[in-house]
Amino acid sequence: MDYNRFFDGALNRLHDERRYRVFADLERIAGRFPLATWHTPKGERSVVMWCSNDYLGMGQHPKVVGAMIETATRTGTGAGGTRNIAGNNHSLIQLEQELADLHGKEAALVFTSGYVSNQTGISTLAKLIPNCLILSDALNHNSMIEGIRQSGCERIVFRHNDMAHLEELLRTHRERPTLIVCESLYSMDGDIAPLGKACDLAEKYGAMTYVDEVHAVGMYGPRGAGIAERDGVMHRIDILEGTLAKAFGCLGGYIAGKTNVIDAIRSHAPGFIFTTALPPAVCSAATAAIRHLKTSQWERSRQQDRAARVKAILIAAGIPVMSSDTHIVPVFVGDPELCKKASDLLLEEHGIYIQPINYPTVPKGTERLRITPSPYHEDALIDQLAEAMVSVWERLGLRLNEKSLAAE
Repeated sequence: MDYNRFFDGALNRLHDERRYRVFADLERIAGRFPLATWHTPKGERSVVMWCSNDYLGMGQHPKVVGAMIETATRTGTGAGGTRNIAGNNHSLIQLEQELADLHGKEAALVFTSGYVSNQTGISTLAKLIPNCLILSDALNHNSMIEGIRQSGCERIVFRHNDMAHLEELLRTHRERPTLIVCESLYSMDGDIAPLGKACDLAEKYGAMTYVDEVHAVGMYGPRGAGIAERDGVMHRIDILEGTLAKAFGCLGGYIAGKTNVIDAIRSHAPGFIFTTALPPAVCSAATAAIRHLKTSQWERSRQQDRAARVKAILIAAGIPVMSSDTHIVPVFVGDPELCKKASDLLLEEHGIYIQPINYPTVPKGTERLRITPSPYHEDALIDQLAEAMVSVWERLGLRLNEKSLAAE
């Protein structure tokens, strides 16, 4: 049996569909973000990062770096094993208390990643509810879909952000225990769920709510707790899920909710029980980032200002920016090969790194570049981005919109 042919065939199919992914060898530079060093076969080059999910640059913040160094120096690097084997490290307990406070919940539980927190959190929660029906938004993240699949529960998908469709399904199945699963902010389109209406429906029909705030925590709300905090509905949502790896600049994922719900998941979730805990140094760094963003508004305000300027400058230049009311700036390409070529040209000829986004992350025919400005992208970098993108668009024959008046 020639097993290699199976793997070669799988890779060849990706190449044929222009979906084979290549990742640049990059080294971020603390204190100089968004600059990074690109390691190429021809040597090192300085590039500008335009697609990092370290949305606020907290991965380089002195408080965060300092907390990590101090804790690693004091306690060492690793966690020593799973919590069942090695117990809770104190930094992890502090982090979970900080997260529970952030979201106004009784308890929180930290996982090794946001993917794992969704995958194992949703599957475990649903399994604990007899005859559970899961109503899932059509654009939910893969981690949520996998969690739903692994639960073994019946799933019905409602049209994206369509509350009328959600109510129709709730009305039809009103006698069953039901879990509504959605995101607050959808990262590829940059749109926001109507959480208030979803909570109204959940309360009307007796459903539980599970909301993924991965791309919103740190970014929205008076203390950075997310869209639910901004919209005043945080207390109405049963379980909030988030990440420590984006706006908080670290690593890990978590869920927050009532003590008995979190404890039941903690006690039954394989993805928690059998996985090594986060190292104390990572926990301390994340705690420092959360504490800082609970009180500091500068990062959020500056990031929103930068995102608005990028949108205005690109639109004025004729670049096809997709509609978005958030910090996400998606630029439509619509072809996987051209999307990859645009990304390559921006990197190789202009020193601008924007990873192409294609299927299965987004539907075929909607390939795009996803730009995420940070507080540290100055006006000159934004102007350079616009000039480079116009040059690349013209070179590849991509459609430019009619140019508007220059942005202020």
